[in-house]
Amino acid sequence: MSSPSMSLFYSASSPFVRKVMVLLHETGQLDRVALESVQLSPIAPSADVNAGNPAGKLPALRLADGSVLHDSRVILDYLDRQHVGEPLIPLDGPARWRRLTLASLADAMLDAAVLIRYETFLRPEEKRWDAWQAAQQDKIERALAQLEAEAIAELTCHFDIAAIGVACALGYLDFRQPELNWRQRYSQLADWYADVSQRPSMQATQPPV
Repeated sequence: MSSPSMSLFYSASSPFVRKVMVLLHETGQLDRVALESVQLSPIAPSADVNAGNPAGKLPALRLADGSVLHDSRVILDYLDRQHVGEPLIPLDGPARWRRLTLASLADAMLDAAVLIRYETFLRPEEKRWDAWQAAQQDKIERALAQLEAEAIAELTCHFDIAAIGVACALGYLDFRQPELNWRQRYSQLADWYADVSQRPSMQATQPPV
């Protein structure tokens, strides 16, 4: 077996990294990527990550030529073009834009959930802004409601870029906001997630307890 040709800066607790890892599992590309574990936060950056990604965020993918791709959406698009199976991101037509839009909605949920995590975990209690936190939570609720009302059939038909994004977003809510009890309000989404969360790719990439 040849040595990995790419390196992924990653954290097992990052939902954006998890999306990349799920795609690597689903497309059989795990052996092509070496994992470089990094622990960082907005107030504790990594010099190694910053060298290739000035934004200082995970994931970042170093290619064989030394160049670095960053933002999970860019990395997912790149990796989806490196395997011979059916693309997980449709190449063109209305399906491409719909699936990417659903994936974007999942990312918006993650952005809001991560910001809430920073607000409640990193920011000193006396400086926390309750109204701002509630506004982020509202974004999550609106996204969940739209997915429940409009997207269940689409998510069920194929475990692709949209389904990966939504599954990782729901997994992150369970990880960081177990008190949210989203399943009580979104039963169809809960049933879908109960099924896809058993996929080997999802089981192998669960965040640490």
